[in-house]
Amino acid sequence: MRSRQNRYSAEYKQQIVKEVMETGNATLVARKHDLVAGTVTRWVRESKQSNNPIVSSKYSNNKDSNSLSKENDQLKKLLGEKDLEIAILRDLLKKTNPQ
Repeated sequence: MRSRQNRYSAEYKQQIVKEVMETGNATLVARKHDLVAGTVTRWVRESKQSNNPIVSSKYSNNKDSNSLSKENDQLKKLLGEKDLEIAILRDLLKKTNPQ
């Protein structure tokens, strides 16, 4: 009887993990390859724990983390500005068209 752990080759698992890192969506990749999402998620987790170069280069690089953090802050600021703009326009609309 064949072991479940050896069902997929290491190369195949790395390919799947790499695809998850590129897309950021394990469920989507799992569906695409007709795999169970939990299995793909486990492969990603195990890959992170084993310091796989695919995962570590994608997520542990400080320059990338800093630039992502800055971009995230900028996007949060922009979203806040847009929310404020929408609120102001809604108030203005209520004042000009009372019901």
